[in-house]
Amino acid sequence: MTPSRRLAKTRSATSADANAYLAKAREFLRAAVDSRALGNHVAAAGNAVHAGIAAADAIATVRVGAVWIGEHSQAAGHVEGAGGSDGRQAAAQLRRLLPLKTRAEYDPRPVTAGEAAAAVKAAERIVNIAERVVGVR
Repeated sequence: MTPSRRLAKTRSATSADANAYLAKAREFLRAAVDSRALGNHVAAAGNAVHAGIAAADAIATVRVGAVWIGEHSQAAGHVEGAGGSDGRQAAAQLRRLLPLKTRAEYDPRPVTAGEAAAAVKAAERIVNIAERVVGVR
């Protein structure tokens, strides 16, 4: 993707936005953890995906002052390019989460306990990275 094409798929964001994205990521992560504990695997996976997306937005906001607004399937590339080492680590977690987005939200197939557990773990990792990047605890 060319730099001009990438810019066309982003929106400017501020440091206040980074804190808001991190707060959302934490909230979604808590919901994912709670859902998994209740045996609600679809809800756990869906909330884990949203935690990952919000955490990636927090990271990208701090690093380049812009969030991805294109297809979610391409969001990992944005955070990877924007975030240096942290971005590469976050992108790896986001790539684990994004394939579950459609399944958790729209597909009638269930999410297994193992898939939910893996999604929650990936969400925990990316939210931890976002906390470090944003500098909020």
